[in-house]
Amino acid sequence: MKRIHVAINASNIARSIEDYSRRLGCAPSVVVPNEYALWLTPQVNFSIRRAQEQAGLLRHLGWEDDTSSEFSQDTDVNGVVWERFSRELQAKEIEDTWPGSIPTA
Repeated sequence: MKRIHVAINASNIARSIEDYSRRLGCAPSVVVPNEYALWLTPQVNFSIRRAQEQAGLLRHLGWEDDTSSEFSQDTDVNGVVWERFSRELQAKEIEDTWPGSIPTA
């Protein structure tokens, strides 16, 4: 399965979580207080990351693709960065950046 990934910068994570949870109709799957949040819906893999200076700007687009064996990235003709990764690779990146942020079963 492939799911579109959208990543944007946010200046206020708590307020952004409230807003995007309402817009997406669900709570985030992962929250790193004051730093990061990730929503996983059937349609979209959507994340926000704290960045005061660039709030509201697109960080990158991409594809969550369960056939990906490694993180990859390229840039399209318009200068937009596109990533490709599996859910497991994304979870590892989050855990490496913010240890203890991914719940273990």
